[in-house]
Amino acid sequence: MDWIDRVAAIRRWNRNGYRAPHKPLLLLYALGHHQRHGARPISYSEAERHLAALLREFGPPRRTSPAYPFHHLASDGLWRVTTVDGEQCDADTAVRLRGEGARGSLSPEFSAALSQDPGLAARIARYLLDANFEPSLHAEICTLAGLDLESGIARHGGVRFVAGRRDPGFRDLVLDAYDHRCAFCGYDGWIDGGPVALEAAHVRWWALGGPDDLANGLCLCSIHHRLFDKGVLGLSRDHTVAVSTRFQGRSPASERLVSALEGRPLNRPGGADPAVEPDHVDWHGREVFRGDHLALAG
Repeated sequence: MDWIDRVAAIRRWNRNGYRAPHKPLLLLYALGHHQRHGARPISYSEAERHLAALLREFGPPRRTSPAYPFHHLASDGLWRVTTVDGEQCDADTAVRLRGEGARGSLSPEFSAALSQDPGLAARIARYLLDANFEPSLHAEICTLAGLDLESGIARHGGVRFVAGRRDPGFRDLVLDAYDHRCAFCGYDGWIDGGPVALEAAHVRWWALGGPDDLANGLCLCSIHHRLFDKGVLGLSRDHTVAVSTRFQGRSPASERLVSALEGRPLNRPGGADPAVEPDHVDWHGREVFRGDHLALAG
């Protein structure tokens, strides 16, 4: 049985094209739990706080109860939910899950496969991360999920599990177009003849259909790339920077590096105008930016 194929086939709640990483985040948490505790069930009360943090940090801007994936993942055959007495539990709200002492666990077959193959959890985790999140977020997700990707063999000969491969020329294409300057702040550092801490950011995430082309790329410094992928920073259709109203910073550095960017036009060096496609701007505003998307439509 190919467990990666089984994981890839999980059904996702989806409406109007919104990304739905709820089940993948629960699976990542469950894989980390299995690495540490084997087949021991996870009580909903135990999982709720951790899963809420994962959804808050890496889920879509719309807030979702941890009860949603905890209940619905059971329909995919990889997860089961029982009461404290071992009976099947159909509770679908946080109140009911807590009240019935609900416990979740990976299916016996899945758990046995993970125990027999120490590298399987890491391989599945790599697939889930590649298929649902930008690379800049992977390490943070693993930390919150308690996952160790170095456990066993994490890859089959370095092959990526998601269909297709990233274009290795994407970084050079984007950095050259922006004259090796951060589109948000203008940082343009070099060392030993090469740019340092400058990265090619996907506006629409590559894992979710974003192409490796200039109309979907921004040259960003490392800090602003991370903030862009976390939804702290966004774009408006007139190509100015948006800052989430949820962002809080107490220091002058936070004001200078983040808050002061609000409404700032993108850097377009040398008179060039590498425009980001409006559809990609809208996708980021709807799926990633943690603020009022209507404000982005400008």
